[in-house]
Amino acid sequence: MRILSSIVIMLFAFSANAQNNKTKTMKVAVWDTYVTKKDGSIMHFDIIAPEEIKETTIIYAYGREYLKAKGQEEQPLTSKECSFCHIETVRPQCEAEIKQKGYFIIEMENCK
Repeated sequence: MRILSSIVIMLFAFSANAQNNKTKTMKVAVWDTYVTKKDGSIMHFDIIAPEEIKETTIIYAYGREYLKAKGQEEQPLTSKECSFCHIETVRPQCEAEIKQKGYFIIEMENCK
């Protein structure tokens, strides 16, 4: 009887753990960013990163990498231009890139 009871408990724990893993979704931090471009216009984009990343130097490095890709690498990116906004559940279209690169950029205004 003890063996059967132990097996039932183990199966229940395994089932509960499997259910938790299915429902676990990534939470991300949204960093609202406004950078003055070389032409004087304001570029608005969000840096999306896992919520665990709280180190601003990492977030700013992500932003600088993006700015470089846009030909704006010399523009300042500090707490004046980029600030934490909120935490949300990751959007499916962002998740794969976050897992690959560590972050995702949502272009809002004047990013072309």
